[in-house]
Formats: sequence, structure tokens, C-alpha cells
Amino acid sequence: MTITEATPPHHSTSPFPKVREKMGRRFAYGFLILSIAPILVGYSWLVIATFSIRTEGLLPRNAEGGIGGFTLSNWAFITDDAVWNAMLNSFLIAVTMVIGVGVASTAGGYALSRMKFAGRKVFLTGTLVLHAFKAEMLLIAIFFVLRWLGGIPLIGGFIGFNSVGGVALVMIALELPLGIWLMKGFFDNLPWDMERAALIDGASRFRVWWQIMLPQVRPGLAALSLFTFISGWNAYLVPFTFTVGTRVANMPVFLSQLISDTAPTNWNLVAAVGMFQMIPLIIFFIFTQELLLNIYAGGSKGT
Repeated sequence: MTITEATPPHHSTSPFPKVREKMGRRFAYGFLILSIAPILVGYSWLVIATFSIRTEGLLPRNAEGGIGGFTLSNWAFITDDAVWNAMLNSFLIAVTMVIGVGVASTAGGYALSRMKFAGRKVFLTGTLVLHAFKAEMLLIAIFFVLRWLGGIPLIGGFIGFNSVGGVALVMIALELPLGIWLMKGFFDNLPWDMERAALIDGASRFRVWWQIMLPQVRPGLAALSLFTFISGWNAYLVPFTFTVGTRVANMPVFLSQLISDTAPTNWNLVAAVGMFQMIPLIIFFIFTQELLLNIYAGGSKGT
């Protein structure tokens, strides 16, 4: 009886799979580089222009037309009280929006996600319909509302027409539909176990919302805060329409005042002001990026 050894399975040593993998990886990186190239070029020009007398494309030029002409004169505006007043107004609008939209959206999103009450479906549908209305369609109606609010004793001057509070109030109302739906989605993904246990132990709905539910949706709240802060910081149409003069102007309105239709525009100065306007956004993103990166981990510890 002859015993033969089993033939080991044949493993392909063809280089084609590895070649295809490398080619696919190079194609992905190439496509990524090409897609972000316009953004990189734009920001490169922004940085170069802020420190140059003038530019031709991405090349800084001096008065004689040669390469060079670097200067800090474009940043002389930081000694102007008007720009700091505009910065303060933008900050107040953005922070008020973050607080107002955050509180209302988390409370409303929790109620719509966890409670059943009369008119719930109608309210959900209504928020979607409200989100479809843009600010441009509501300018006249908003003007009459702000004018009426301005007539309220004591607080009318803070929330009426031509006030920072009035602009923030309008922006909060415009951002609420999206915020409520966003937070409702995060609450929908949370398990019921911890919430039911707390309710059985006698905890109130407010305590459950504040101490148990909110810590589990921090990534969603961070994302909503970032989007709301950016929206409030970059708001232009509502502040431009419902404010008069430089006292209550925010940064986008202040920036638009540097651009004239009848006189030459110093685009390097405009670039410097635009760069200055971006600094708080970058700082805010740095402090919230850790929560944003964990956005898909919300509620995992409560399972």
C-alpha cells in the first residue's frame, strides 16, 4: 500500500492584486488632492494677500511690480474701535444662538423622542415646513414682529428692531427646526434601560433629561453648537436688514462696508479682515473637535 502525501493548497503569488490595491490607493489619494486643491489655493491666497501690498494670483508684488511687498499695514484695522465692536456683536449673536438653540433643541428633541402627546406628529411636520422657509421669504414679517417687540417696556430695546438681541432672536427661530430634528435623532438612538430605571426610582423627567440623557448626546450637542455658532458668526442677511449704523453691525456687515461700488476696493484689507473673522471659528472648532470625532459613539456607554 502506497501512501502519498497530500498536495498543499496552491497559493497564488500573482502580483496583480497588490498592483490593483496600490493603484486604487493612489487613485483615491489623487482624487482627494484634486478635490481639495481649490480650497487650498483659496486659503493660500488669503494668507498671502493679508501680508502683501498687492498680489497677482498667488504672487505678492511690491510697488515696482517685483516679487515681495510684504507688509503689516493691512492689519492696522485692529486699532479701530469699530471692528472690535463688530466682533463683540458677532460674538454675542453667536453665543446667544448656541445657548438658545441648544437648550430649546435638546428639550424639544427629548420630548418629541420620548413622550407621546396630542399634536406630536403635527408639530414634527410643522418643524419641517418651517425649515423650508428661508429668511429671504420672511423679511417683511420679521420686520413687523421686531417692531412690535421693540415697543415692549423695559426689554423692547434689547430684542426689538436695530438691536443685537433682536437679530439673535430671529436667528434662533430660523435655526430651531433643524436643531430639534438633529437632537431628536440622537435621542432616538439612545437605549431606554437607564431612563426607565431612573423613572422607576422616582427621578423626575427633568432630572432624567439633565443628568442621564444629556451626557449621552454630548457629541450631537457639540455638532449642533458648532453649526449654530458658525451660522450666527457668519450671519449677514438678517443683521444687514434689521440693523442700522455701525453700533449694532456684526463682522460680515462690517466687512461688506469695506467693499464699495463707486471707489476702488483694497482687497488685501478685505482679506485681512476676513482672516481676522475666522480666528474665533478656528478656536471654537479646536475645543469641540474631540466631541465631534466621537459623534457616532453617543449612547454606547448607556447600553
